[in-house]
Amino acid sequence: MCTIELCTIVLVMSDAPRLRHQVCFALYSASKAATAVYRPVLEDLGLTYPQYLVMLVLWEQEPRSVRDLGAELGLDSGTLSPLLKRLEAMGLVERRRSAEDERRVDVVLTDAGTALSARAQAVPQRLADAAGLSPDEIGQLHATLGKLTAALNSSL
Repeated sequence: MCTIELCTIVLVMSDAPRLRHQVCFALYSASKAATAVYRPVLEDLGLTYPQYLVMLVLWEQEPRSVRDLGAELGLDSGTLSPLLKRLEAMGLVERRRSAEDERRVDVVLTDAGTALSARAQAVPQRLADAAGLSPDEIGQLHATLGKLTAALNSSL
């Protein structure tokens, strides 16, 4: 009887999901490693990774409403508001009531925030160099992750 129970336990254990086979863990590990590579470069800019993401969105287009920023970055207002407050205290952005709709708060870059974009130009290359992937492989990875994100979001 013990042998049968032991075989059942071994079979059940071997059928259990393995961490190393989980796509979610591979994504988590890659994200954590990428953030670690970014950290020293972003420290030179005086930014955290989430602050860098906010700045990227604003460097692409400004002004942006707080709501639009949150939607683009997938952040709720409880997370985004402290980020914006800190960026404002650093003199990189300003929050202003919209002239068209007083309920809307727009975020705009200051001159210092705009100037920081020139210093941030090297950030993506730093990750690319550390990744050890060819430009084509990085492009494929980006496309695959975009497809994965869209599919997972549509399944919610």
